[in-house]
Amino acid sequence: QPDLRMLNEYCSSLRAAFTAIQVDRTFFENAPISKQYPQEMYYRLLAPLLLPDSLERILYLDPDILVINPVRPLWELELGDNIFAAASHTGLFDVMNDVNRVRLKQDHDYFNSGVILMDLAGWRRENVLKKLLDFYGDHAGSLFACDQDTINGTLKGRILPLSPRYNFFTNYRYFRYNTLVQLCDAYRAVGKKEFAAAKRKPVIIHFLGDERPWIRGNHNHYGKWYRKYLAMTPWKDMSMQKGKFWYMQLWWCFNQITRICPAFRLAISRRLGMKVIDDRKKRQGK
Repeated sequence: QPDLRMLNEYCSSLRAAFTAIQVDRTFFENAPISKQYPQEMYYRLLAPLLLPDSLERILYLDPDILVINPVRPLWELELGDNIFAAASHTGLFDVMNDVNRVRLKQDHDYFNSGVILMDLAGWRRENVLKKLLDFYGDHAGSLFACDQDTINGTLKGRILPLSPRYNFFTNYRYFRYNTLVQLCDAYRAVGKKEFAAAKRKPVIIHFLGDERPWIRGNHNHYGKWYRKYLAMTPWKDMSMQKGKFWYMQLWWCFNQITRICPAFRLAISRRLGMKVIDDRKKRQGK
């Protein structure tokens, strides 16, 4: 495929190895998918099976991720008895953390699977893949973000919380620390000083949500980093996505209101979050 060849050539120019892995699509042939949640999102669950046994630890990154500072401190993080490390998922819809805790019957926070430090040796030793697939098989009809739900539901109590600097949602820019603490206790453990440091110097930026820097009309503050690094790649002349210009302007206004009145955003987010959940349940019920 042309894109894979181009990616391979680009990696070679950086003296980096690139290996394409063909995944058997029958693994999740009956999995619920959508434009937002394609079948490929499940493949991270198969990492210990697809990757060679010589790999005992990997850092998984979603495709809407940008690394702008060294990740060695993350890579060398001591996991202890945990299977992997991830960051709490509060940001896109601020209601989701509490909803997911109730929905999955867990008392710990709901983690985002966009950045995962995986202990593959531990996964293999404890046969975590089987546990994940069993949970998925038992709950597939009631899962919302299917792969992420599966991880959270299966590995509760075995996930080491990460600082937001290692999975920095771009809408963090508009939230005060005290507001986030009210939304999710996980931020109390992060601490005000660490959250401020993550804002000043994020390591891994996650373009989660609607205001993505490749959409025409967006005002994403961190889009400057996206454009900087895009200009260094063979895809530098790629056109921006069209069709959401005015929506992006409304989203920018929404973010500015958040600075002044976070309670307004929370109210809207709760309303929209529940609507998304209800719509997903209706689609799954068909």
